[in-house]
Amino acid sequence: MKRTINLLIIGLNSLSIVAQEQWTMNRCISYAIEHANSVRKQRIEIRQSRYDMTMAGLDFLPTISAQLSGQYSWGRNIDPETNTYNTITTFNNYYSIGAEMRLFDGGRTFNAFRQARLARLNSETALQKAADDKAVVVMTKFIEAVYHQKSIGLALRKLADSKALLHKTRSLFELGEKSRPDVVQIESQVAEDDYNLLHQQNAAQSALLALKSEMNFPVEDSLELDTSVVSCPISTDDAGHIYEMFGSESPDVKLAVFKAENARYTYLIQRGLLLPSLSLSGGISTNYYRNLSQKTKIGEVFGRQFHNNIGEYIYLQLSIPIFVPSRWRTVHRAKSDWLEAQLVLEDTKQKLNADIVQAVSDRDGCVREIVKMEKKVESDSLAYRLSVRKYEEGMLSAFDLHTAAQTLLESRIKLLQIQLTLEMKIRLVNYYKGNRLWTLK
Repeated sequence: MKRTINLLIIGLNSLSIVAQEQWTMNRCISYAIEHANSVRKQRIEIRQSRYDMTMAGLDFLPTISAQLSGQYSWGRNIDPETNTYNTITTFNNYYSIGAEMRLFDGGRTFNAFRQARLARLNSETALQKAADDKAVVVMTKFIEAVYHQKSIGLALRKLADSKALLHKTRSLFELGEKSRPDVVQIESQVAEDDYNLLHQQNAAQSALLALKSEMNFPVEDSLELDTSVVSCPISTDDAGHIYEMFGSESPDVKLAVFKAENARYTYLIQRGLLLPSLSLSGGISTNYYRNLSQKTKIGEVFGRQFHNNIGEYIYLQLSIPIFVPSRWRTVHRAKSDWLEAQLVLEDTKQKLNADIVQAVSDRDGCVREIVKMEKKVESDSLAYRLSVRKYEEGMLSAFDLHTAAQTLLESRIKLLQIQLTLEMKIRLVNYYKGNRLWTLK
């Protein structure tokens, strides 16, 4: 007795573990987003965009550069002191350090910084867009996998009914109430149902592999899906109101806005090339010269020359582009890209509005279809039971009974499709309403 109780406890614990290992749609989506390479790439882009903005800010500061050169000469050359030819060996050493600051460059530096800052903000939107796209794909693959797995249950049920009917037909055949063709017809139906079961099992395996692939889940590991269909409460929504609330928050719209603004900054930067530029520069330089053919103290000569030859300079440079046709073409191209990006933004907003209207319409349509299809399944189920009774009484052929069974199976499958489609449409409408069912870690 004690051993039986222990086995029962172990069995219950095993069932609990199996139940805990079931993967819901939300869990699959969260796992996919966490392990998706597209999301990881966007996280790298976020770090890069922050670095780019920092570098763009440093462009406002002066640039500093230093130069050091040495020249070793031998053979016949000109003496710089006497301006006569001689044959000596000399060494020249030059040092300089300078700084340059752009006082005005047509706004190119300022607009480049604004463009980099915009790109940093957009990188967050691109990350959310990558997560949303991955979530939608995983949601679709999850629905397909659940559909095929639940179709296996329907196929098993159909096969069990056919086998029970075959057993009864054989019994009636032995009693002389059914003919041999009736038995053969039911055997053919059992074989067909057995094939359909195998086909559904293969389809379920393929759908599960596709889901694992989208999740970046190890293919060799098991993945037990939660196949329960939950009825979610549905509220009456106005597609126009949803668009007004979600239009400015949509990642697609935000990305289109970014592309339009980015094109505008590119146009301003290119236009700045047509304006004058003003820069201020200054620096210090010195040099050292030595005639290696003469013997002198290197340290004393170097120190004295290095100090005596020091010179400072400062200059202001104004550059005015007068005739540069290539820049005109670049500016015109940048302006055209900006105008095209604005048109793309308008198309994106219109498409989002149409998608929201379609999603709400599909969801409401699925609700109405489920009501009708549930009634049809109930009617087809009753018709099948009556057909079985008529078949047993010899009032219906095996072919007509097979037709009734297939009609019931198709109705059940159609109801399952609509139920799963409704769940996906509800999530999609909730997404447009701003209620994301997945989060980024």
